[in-house]
Amino acid sequence: MLRDDPAGRSCPAGTGAKARPTETTHLAQADSTTQRPDRTPRREVSPARPEVAGRDGLPATEVVLSFDDNRLASLVFGQYDQNLAHLERRLGVVVNPNGNHVTVKGPRETAEQAGRVLKTLYARAKAGASVTLGEVDGAIEESNVQRSLFPAADVGKASFDAVVTRKRGPVRARNAAQDAYLRQLKRHELVLTEGPAGTGKTWLAVGHAVSLIEQGVVERMILSRPAVEAGERLGFLPGDMREKVDPYLRPIYDALNDFMEARHVERGLQTGMIEIAPLAFMRGRTLTNAVVLLDEAQNATAMQMKMFLTRLGEGSRMIITGDPSQIDLPPGQRSGLVEAVRLLKDVDGVGYARFEEGDVVRHELVRRIVMAYETAARHEREEREERLRNPDTPADFHREGDSEGLKRMLARERPR
Repeated sequence: MLRDDPAGRSCPAGTGAKARPTETTHLAQADSTTQRPDRTPRREVSPARPEVAGRDGLPATEVVLSFDDNRLASLVFGQYDQNLAHLERRLGVVVNPNGNHVTVKGPRETAEQAGRVLKTLYARAKAGASVTLGEVDGAIEESNVQRSLFPAADVGKASFDAVVTRKRGPVRARNAAQDAYLRQLKRHELVLTEGPAGTGKTWLAVGHAVSLIEQGVVERMILSRPAVEAGERLGFLPGDMREKVDPYLRPIYDALNDFMEARHVERGLQTGMIEIAPLAFMRGRTLTNAVVLLDEAQNATAMQMKMFLTRLGEGSRMIITGDPSQIDLPPGQRSGLVEAVRLLKDVDGVGYARFEEGDVVRHELVRRIVMAYETAARHEREEREERLRNPDTPADFHREGDSEGLKRMLARERPR
């Protein structure tokens, strides 16, 4: 329920726009219990908690929500209301919980957005999904991208796409890039994916593969990765094939255990439903009725990538993921992923998804780290291009870009 007041306070019942009696009761209850229990983590986040004014001096707006189930409401709020505190920080609103009711105060647009976010989080909790800080971020991104996400009657309409597995239920995309990625995975038999670490490329690909297995779309799952660290020469390593490649495929195992019960993963490995195969051992095979995932594809050579792509058989799906900024190949070797994207991304029937630095969902600090490295790499590329355009200009002048570099350049050119 929305209530406007020039002072940013709620109006008495019966004034202003006509409201339903139940909503007026909720608003009165929320206003009469402004003293919240002492919740230390939230107080540390916003100790002052001033009255929120609307933009350009417009009155603040209150959105009052009431949830049917106290237990689910507590899951939405989070431990010590940490999810609400995160919502306050992200949207610049004030959120006051009271039992199964919650009051959001802030500028009209952001207060309504916060209300929509809380509604979708409650709907997901009701469906059995966990409500983490990442889910809060995902719901916020969802509402940012799609302003019509929650029409007046239908909560969750036009929401981001999701991958559904038996263990986790629906796992929804957390931003527009992940949403586009999931749609590409569901639409195409071959998908090429580029992006920095922490964007969810491999994790969502494994979730999609598990979903295809559980739906009976494919019969088995084949996971592969270039073992560049061992030079693809695995014979000298101890153990059988699985033990040899375990260290290189550990991230995929972690994702598998996120989407499947551990006993099902172990049984799948024993029966061959889940197969682990180094990229070098794929030659000569035809992969039918399988979902095939090649991770860290930036470390596959051009010839290895061509070999892998031509393994696709009838009834199979292929997902290729990698980060072109983390190529570990020897100097002079072309990355198979970079070449495949250049040649195939516009080919009919091939899907392509690209993640940027801003799409990192692993941790806010990881996002900043990736952006710092990408900025440095971009400056280095610009410097190399400038040196190619002006080969007579000394490198240290471009690198430092200051008066000292200019002085050294002039000193070298001074006649002796």
